[in-house]
Order: sequence, then structure tokens, then C-alpha cells
Amino acid sequence: MFDYNKKTIAYIGTLCFLLVSIYSLNGCSPKHQLPVSKSDYLLNTVVTISIYETKDSTINTETILDDCMAKCKEYENLFSRTISGSDISRINVAAPDWVTVSDDTAILLQQALSYCALTDGLVDITIAPVKDLWNFSDPQNASLPTESDLKEQLLHVDYKNIEIKENKVRLTDANAAIDLGFIAKGYIADCLKEYLHSQGVTNGIINLGGNVLTIGSKNGTPFLVGIQKPFSDTSTALMSIESEDSSVVTSGIYERYFSINDELYHHILTPATGYPVNNELLSVTILSKDSVTGDALSTSCLLLGLEKGKKLIESKEDVEAIFVTKDYEIIKTYE
Repeated sequence: MFDYNKKTIAYIGTLCFLLVSIYSLNGCSPKHQLPVSKSDYLLNTVVTISIYETKDSTINTETILDDCMAKCKEYENLFSRTISGSDISRINVAAPDWVTVSDDTAILLQQALSYCALTDGLVDITIAPVKDLWNFSDPQNASLPTESDLKEQLLHVDYKNIEIKENKVRLTDANAAIDLGFIAKGYIADCLKEYLHSQGVTNGIINLGGNVLTIGSKNGTPFLVGIQKPFSDTSTALMSIESEDSSVVTSGIYERYFSINDELYHHILTPATGYPVNNELLSVTILSKDSVTGDALSTSCLLLGLEKGKKLIESKEDVEAIFVTKDYEIIKTYE
């Protein structure tokens, strides 16, 4: 899940959804342009964007990459609940009053609410007050929230308390708060891809801390995206899959967690109890055309569990999933 609480780059590196390294089946580069990449610490993770080919050699790829990083900052200043003055922060602070937000925020909120409804509230973007009781950003000093605190904050978790009228949004519960962690990076990745296309980029990779979105291919051959083996370092791949003009997003219980008395507590919380979801899954990877779908469904399926998650994916067109169980069994929805 996308969490704006500040962490070190090193810590993020160990918890990436996917392996940050992405490579191609074909090692050759287009003759008129070598790959150009830029990385920065944005969206509370390491963002890397690489351009492999453009429509012509006169296109200034360095400027385009700089623009992409600037766009990431702009979106963060809209969607982060911890940045004062952001759209989401203003909604949370102003509750229960109405707040006028950007088009992007209104669109993203509507998309997020559709997944809340799709999962019957198992995904709930008003989980923020409960998330604040858990200290996953500092696992060495983590402790469990009290039952009374959990019970109190769970009273304010209900996505139906969000009202949207065009560009005006409000929370009807003054003690509720929105967190777009399960979907924001996917939305941003799709916006960046649209921008890169508009600037003449025909082949490249967008990697927002492991949310990977490929643009085209490389010399006609797919990129390979490595999926990290749960509870291993980021250089250890469980498997790799081909990606051509598509999205690969993984959610896993190994991304942010701590242990107390040999019991593991991870960051994917269920609104039913306020505790981490406990089922047979370690991770879910979603393969889709767009990243916002992959981002939202990866968390949704992890919360739903194997059987219900598979059923959800099978109901969707042009979407596939890879489930990894606690026995490290790999179950795919495709051959």
C-alpha cells in the first residue's frame, strides 16, 4: 500500500513491491537513442523512469524526465494526506465541511470508492485513523495498538461517509480521514504514461517504487519484470514475467511489517478488526493494461484471499493475477 509516512530510501529499497531492476529480452538499443533514465525520491519511494525510444532523435528526453519528476511532486501535493494543504489533507481537516478539489483528486476518489464498493468495504479508504495506530515505519520500536483505541477508531471507518458532488468532497464524519494508499501510485503511473506518449516517447518504463508500467517494448521484444520473493532481499526474484505496454503491480504482506513474540504484523489492515489480514496469501501480482487497476486489485485480492480473489479476477476482462501462498505455491489465473 502507498503510505506517505516518511522513511529512508534504504528502508524503501528493502520493501519494494517488485524488483527495481528491470531488463529486456533483447540487449540492443535503438540506434538513434540510448536508454535515458532518471531517479528521485518521490511519493515516499524511489521513482525511476526510463526512456528507451522516441519518435525521433530531436526529442529532449532529459527535459521530459524532469517534467515527469515534477508531475510526481504535483500529484503528491494533491493526494498525500500528510502534506498540509494537499487536497486529501484539506478534506480530512475540514470534515464535515465541503472542500473543492482538483479534477484529478475527484476522479481518483471516485475510482477508489468503486473498489470499496466492489469489495463490500473490505477495501476502505477511510482506514486512515486505524492505520495511524500502527507503527510500520519504525518496526524496531513498534508496539500493538490497544483494543480500546482500535475499537474507537474503527467507528469512523466507513467509505459511505464520503460525499462527492463534481469537484466538491466532504467527509460526513468529522473524525474520519481518507488514505489513498492502495490506488494512488497506479493513478499517477497512468498519468505519467499518458504524458510520455504525448511527448513522443514510444518505448520506456515507469517504476514507482515497484509499481511497474511499461510503454511499448524494446526492439519488438517484451521487457521482463522480476517479482520479488516474499521476505527476501529485493535482488531475489521469485519469478519474472514479460510486460509489453502493460502494468505489473504486486502487493504483499512482506512490504512493511514487524514481529512481536514471534507474531508477524503487516501493513495491510482489514476494516473488520483493524488488524492485519490473516489468510493464506503472501502476495498478489496483477497484470493489466493500466496501473490504477493493478494497484487497486492487488490489494483488493490480498484482502479477499485466494478463492474470492481468483473469482474477482476471473470476472474482469484483460486482467490476470499471480497469487503466492504462505507455502510459496504460485497460482496463476492464466496458463
